Amino acid sequence: MTQQRISQFSTGGMTFDVIDSGPIDGTPVVLLHGFPQRATSWSAVAEQLHARGLRTYALDQRGYSPGARPRSRFAYRISGLTSDVMALIDRIGSPVHLVGHDWGAAVAWSVAANHPESIRSLTAVSVAHPGAFVKSMLSSSQLLKSYYMLMFQLPFVPEWLLSRPDGLGEKILRAAGMTSSMIVTFRAEIVADGALRGGLGYYRSLFLAPPGEFRRKVSVPTTYVWSDGDAALVRRGAELTPQFVTGPYELEVFEGASHWLPDERPTELAASIARRISA
Repeated sequence: MTQQRISQFSTGGMTFDVIDSGPIDGTPVVLLHGFPQRATSWSAVAEQLHARGLRTYALDQRGYSPGARPRSRFAYRISGLTSDVMALIDRIGSPVHLVGHDWGAAVAWSVAANHPESIRSLTAVSVAHPGAFVKSMLSSSQLLKSYYMLMFQLPFVPEWLLSRPDGLGEKILRAAGMTSSMIVTFRAEIVADGALRGGLGYYRSLFLAPPGEFRRKVSVPTTYVWSDGDAALVRRGAELTPQFVTGPYELEVFEGASHWLPDERPTELAASIARRISA
């Protein structure tokens, strides 16, 4: 593991920003954010992990890092997002514990499934294994909850809705549990900084994945953290996820919490991550 701090790395002609913090000799933990947030969403969780002797690498992913914002939706296929994380792990120089929230969880599931030799453990937050998520659409209300994914396929309209202060997009985010301070951060880091189109690219690439991409099983030790107050993700995905994990597995349910667990329950979430790491 490198003894030098990593603030940026380059791969595939793109440059990515990283928040590398905590004990320089600490066990490496890679943190992947979701939509519509960036690496700073992990700040409160990271502080808790540092107190446990862990070194964290919070990655501004493709579409979010200013030097890694391709325009084509084809650039946001899960295989490309996975390769970005692997480039960071190669730069770190040792297997890591991997944590992801929301879209970061979807990417983390893919990294763990395709590169188990580089992953010591996985903690997926909010989003179930992609195979379980797809199956849940056929056997629960998940398809109705995911209406926004279809809306995000439209050109220009989602950008317009989400970029209007106090508009419909922000009202939806507030209804899902975002606080006023989180909305302020969203306006600054996503809308004003030009990351909105890249973040939407993840959704717009969903139907470009090859058959079987989302059904690959995970063999590394895994914890899935789900909250019963999540407005976008129903319990059925959690119930189906064990079908896609062959290694040690645990489900943790945070009661009374919304979708935004890194912001809302950082102490509890850090404890869940630490339990998986030390198991």
